[in-house]
Amino acid sequence: MRIIPVECVRNGSFLGKTIYDSEGRILLREGIPLKDTLLKKIKENNIHQIYVVDEYSNIEIDDVIKPELRQKSIKTLKEVFININKASKSNLIVDKEPYIDSVNNIAEEILNNILDNKNIMLSLVDIKNMDNYTYQHSVNVAIISVVIGVGLKLSKRDLLNLCIGALLHDIGKAFIPNDIIKKPSSLTEEEFKLIKTHPQKGYDYLFNNFNISSSSKLIIKQHHERVDGLGYPNKLKSDSIFRLSKIVSIADVYDALTSNRPYRKPIHANDAVEYIMAHSGTVFDHKLVTVFTKFIVPYPIGTIVELSTGDTCIVENNNFRYPLRPIVKILESSDEARKGKTIDLLYALSTVITKIKYYV
Repeated sequence: MRIIPVECVRNGSFLGKTIYDSEGRILLREGIPLKDTLLKKIKENNIHQIYVVDEYSNIEIDDVIKPELRQKSIKTLKEVFININKASKSNLIVDKEPYIDSVNNIAEEILNNILDNKNIMLSLVDIKNMDNYTYQHSVNVAIISVVIGVGLKLSKRDLLNLCIGALLHDIGKAFIPNDIIKKPSSLTEEEFKLIKTHPQKGYDYLFNNFNISSSSKLIIKQHHERVDGLGYPNKLKSDSIFRLSKIVSIADVYDALTSNRPYRKPIHANDAVEYIMAHSGTVFDHKLVTVFTKFIVPYPIGTIVELSTGDTCIVENNNFRYPLRPIVKILESSDEARKGKTIDLLYALSTVITKIKYYV
């Protein structure tokens, strides 16, 4: 199974992962043959990349949490955001406790799911419906953040606070007009200024709520701060930024880069990892980036890649803690004798992956 842009899918491929609509209902079940009419339906639902099973890859990629929990989490966050947004428009006073309690419960379920998973390497990029982007993104950021936290050997209390803060990191966007949040083109300077208020708005909204820890609240306020002091809302520098906030900052950017947005297409996981590594020490905390890169799988099993040797290969396995150096099998080569040969890039140090390919 591998991820492919919808427009690149060939007839004869099968859907690798179930697709859901904006209401969390099943749109298409995994295993269904993909034909032009179905691909058109997928595009109409604002989904622009999908997982397929074809002659190159029929291996399933497991998520770190159960699919039903992912959908339940998205639905819960959607209800929270929508109700807060409605209340803000009508100046109603809303009892926050039931909403926060539901998020706390979801966070515990996500945390327990991840802790029960023996293999917590993240090899799955979530396929998002753009209408539900904010809620799907928040769930993904929580999952990625917790995996980093597990890698850091954080206590269960810290992991839970991390998960809650990550789930709610964009809660302030409930106070930003939807036409700005979903704008399909670049934001104006004034619109961007308004967007940049969402960390403070979210923090202020939850400030007096005692059902959420101060740690989780700080995550909401600081997830856009940068270690070089050029972030917002307070331009804090590295030592002044809460450690859990720095974790969420990495997860937030990684998921955003690998997601389809109205104003740009997603980039591949390996490019997103390279971006974060390139900004280590300026935007992101260097030590946390090092941990992050050990648990993210930029080249999932089944990915077709081209090597610096010119060979076209398929990823057969990943090296734990060295995900940028997978084990590959040569599918096409100018040297016929090399076809079918397996290369462990952890040891073939002079060979690098130069690009992702969708077909041989």
